[in-house]
Amino acid sequence: MASNTKLNCLIVLSREGVSAQSFIQCFTMTHTAFNVQLATPGGKQPEFSSTDDQSRRWLSDFNTKPFSVPLCLEVIDAQRYSCLIVPHCPGAVHDLANNTTLGQILSQFIRDRKLVCAVGLGVAALLSCVDIPKESQGQTIDYPSEKLKNSSWLFKSYSMTGSTVCELACGPNFGTLPVIVEDEVRDRGGSFSASGESGAVHVVVDRHLVTGQNEASTITAVQNLVLLANQRQGKSVGK
Repeated sequence: MASNTKLNCLIVLSREGVSAQSFIQCFTMTHTAFNVQLATPGGKQPEFSSTDDQSRRWLSDFNTKPFSVPLCLEVIDAQRYSCLIVPHCPGAVHDLANNTTLGQILSQFIRDRKLVCAVGLGVAALLSCVDIPKESQGQTIDYPSEKLKNSSWLFKSYSMTGSTVCELACGPNFGTLPVIVEDEVRDRGGSFSASGESGAVHVVVDRHLVTGQNEASTITAVQNLVLLANQRQGKSVGK
């Protein structure tokens, strides 16, 4: 017998810039399947980029809903959520890649083997998941820093994809990016793959981690997360 109980899903957004299209696709697909909660560093409203008339209308309507108000990432209890999603967020390289609070949440997800999905530059958020000294937990460490370089990245045994050097080099802000996701994943010992065609849909699933290469991969990545969640819930009910 199937369970009608919805799982809780946390969508983590950068306050420095979120792809409107990727977020809309993430939220639309997860809102029907999960109880969705948004969270940002400091609980600040995110800035949405690459908007058009349709996405601006959608966001305008969305912002009238109570669930559009994000929680402060620093008060999130990881135990309440069964899955976590980071859509394509150009701002993630600035405020999520070095966020130790997010790193602690992701560490809990790894220990509990809970589902994690990250897309495009949202994959930079996974870089926060390092084994850092207790005195530094709950702080945002300057990136890159010796504390992060000398820490053990907890996703280094995973295969993943994300925004590639070639894709980022086509953007206007490539020279100012503090983190290049592809390079950083490889440097930290992770296994990184990508489609040979820039902008193509490419998704990697490794255990409880789902990653999408770019904004175009959002739907396929989230679909995989929903399928895995349904599969897990079905097994749980069948026990």
